Amino acid sequence: VIPVKNIYYMLAYVFQILNEDGFKNVAVEQFDNVAELCAAILVKGVSLQLKRGLAREYIPGTEALAGIRGRMDITESIKTRTMIRKRMVCTYDEFSVNTYMNRIIKTTMGQLLHADISKSKKKEIRRLLVFFSEVQELEIHSINWKQQYSRNNQMYRLMISICYLVLKGLLQTTADGSIRLMQFVDEHRMCDLYEKFIREYYRQEFPEIKTGGSWISWQLDDGFGDMLPMMKTDTMLSYQERILIIDAKYYEYTTQSQYDKCTVHSANLYQIFSYVKNKEYELKDDPHEVSGMLLYAGTDEEIQPDQKYRMSGNRISVRTLDLNQDFSMIREQLDGIVREYFGEAAEFSKR
Repeated sequence: VIPVKNIYYMLAYVFQILNEDGFKNVAVEQFDNVAELCAAILVKGVSLQLKRGLAREYIPGTEALAGIRGRMDITESIKTRTMIRKRMVCTYDEFSVNTYMNRIIKTTMGQLLHADISKSKKKEIRRLLVFFSEVQELEIHSINWKQQYSRNNQMYRLMISICYLVLKGLLQTTADGSIRLMQFVDEHRMCDLYEKFIREYYRQEFPEIKTGGSWISWQLDDGFGDMLPMMKTDTMLSYQERILIIDAKYYEYTTQSQYDKCTVHSANLYQIFSYVKNKEYELKDDPHEVSGMLLYAGTDEEIQPDQKYRMSGNRISVRTLDLNQDFSMIREQLDGIVREYFGEAAEFSKR
């Protein structure tokens, strides 16, 4: 089990806005579960946004009115016979707080009122919901999570991401329509958070090392690549001629078992090997050293992968990152990877 505090640190790296002054109180709170953590972040985010003002946008509306507003819809007015009642159907744009993102936030806060969080946190949520009186809720299972963000609404990016964790990962609707809290964010959501955390940790803590997800091209002899899948790495660290490709994996079980023998997931190993060898061939005309790593999140299993291999001239390792410990130890594990693969770069890059 990952301590809730470590979930906060992971989120803080993925969403850098959590490191700003407005969230300092959240950073020192103690949380009983992930729902409580998400509620605290959402409450603080909404409170800060209210000081700036809830986002507004022009929302189209259609209504039969006694006066004229916007554009008259003659066809609809005749069809509905509103003119008999001395009304005209008008279409207009209203500058409203009933935006889609505000609706997602209100929907999530409403669901958190049924979750296993403290009474004080629920009281804070009810206080905030007063400011959303003009905002309509959404049907949970039909929410469109693909929203557009800009530099001016980074707070919304954080809040919508927290809403996504809550509605997709934390809460389930039972047969009788009530809401119950899952034990934890499901594997898919945590895998996504884990991948982003690893990448953002190295990006922020080692600025001299180039960090990012990267596309790798298939190195084809005849250039024919129809129907080949895309190769997109979770994290690629580059410094001078050295490259380390990290594929972060978050599973309930880090190994597979056959005939009473535990082995690394074969598909994972094939994947990282393919990444490394194609990148190796891509750089064949330049000085380079390409390595690969499967970095599993630790589980409660007795056997945790920690192996190093030499495969066709490349280093490929399988590691386990123990997330069930003080974050300072997690930091030491991640820093140790950079020291091992990039040597002196770790000394002047670490902030």
